Amino acid sequence: MSTLSRQQTLVKCVVWDLDETLWQGTLLEGGGKALRPGIIYIIRELDSRGILQSIASKNDYHIAWPVIEAFALSEYFLFPQISWASKVESVKAIADKLGIGLDALAFVDDQELERDEIRCFLPQVTVVDAADIDDLLHQQYVRPLSITDEARLRRLIYRADIERTEAGQVFTGTRDEFLATLAMRLTIQPVDEDDLTRAEELTIRTNQLNTTGLTYSYEELSALSRSPYHLVLGAKLTDCYGSSGTIGLAVIEKGASEWTIWLLIMSCRVATRGVGTALLGHIVHLAAAKGVRLRAAFAHTDRNRQMYIAYKFAGFRDAGEASGTVFLDHDFRRMPVLPSYITVIESVDQVEQDHPIQTADAR
Repeated sequence: MSTLSRQQTLVKCVVWDLDETLWQGTLLEGGGKALRPGIIYIIRELDSRGILQSIASKNDYHIAWPVIEAFALSEYFLFPQISWASKVESVKAIADKLGIGLDALAFVDDQELERDEIRCFLPQVTVVDAADIDDLLHQQYVRPLSITDEARLRRLIYRADIERTEAGQVFTGTRDEFLATLAMRLTIQPVDEDDLTRAEELTIRTNQLNTTGLTYSYEELSALSRSPYHLVLGAKLTDCYGSSGTIGLAVIEKGASEWTIWLLIMSCRVATRGVGTALLGHIVHLAAAKGVRLRAAFAHTDRNRQMYIAYKFAGFRDAGEASGTVFLDHDFRRMPVLPSYITVIESVDQVEQDHPIQTADAR
């Protein structure tokens, strides 16, 4: 199988200014009586594509937010930053709260000074002149290759994440005790046709918790999922707050005596809930039960060191490097312990079939 190029750039969140951008006029000068023409359609269309939205505006929150509510738009904006702080600080705060990189943000503002400040201090951010809003939906960075059902629900999934976070902040016990209250259920199973679009989306959108930065097309994943020499696992998470959707993916090459994890991805949204440990531990236990050697490929980027650390904590050891790819081995002497607060539900057919090794590189 051939691979696509390293990560493509897709915007995960559009950050809006308010005055002369979202609405007409300046609020403190009597503006804000009418929305910019066509803005409701743009906001709803971005939302339907699975693109999150927020606000970075220099205004008084207690004055501006009721106006947004009056326009029935408040549900679309996550972690709005409405204050007199610099737009740079506001945009950084939004990225931090959403748990996404600055390169996954687009910033829309009518003021040239504000746009230039973002370009200067946050060059990773895509900057959009409010005068060009009518062309926004046509830009490639807000046009995902496919739109899954999970993408359409992404904002609601994030809303549930906010509720979890708020509950955790007031919980008086330990972190593990709080996680136990969530009643998490992690379903790990080979991907099927219904999962392939989301799996493709994960490889394109996830660049932080991604072990090799490889991307796979729908067609490539479909072929790998049907190959007797590969195992493509998807991980779906639910808890008492609802479904988080498919949040993990692993692409494994299976041989008679050796398995290789070519790609392991976790959604940033669940990084602090121990789910990555559960998925990786599950794979280690699968390989051990099969009696095969297990190795993993890892390609260092400026964003994914956390995944390398996850491999080391799971008992993997460095085993050499080739063409910029680090390989790690697991000898099964120190088996990873699955988090007790996560119930793992697995498919029974993940290791049933034996096949002779063939050259079938998943890269």
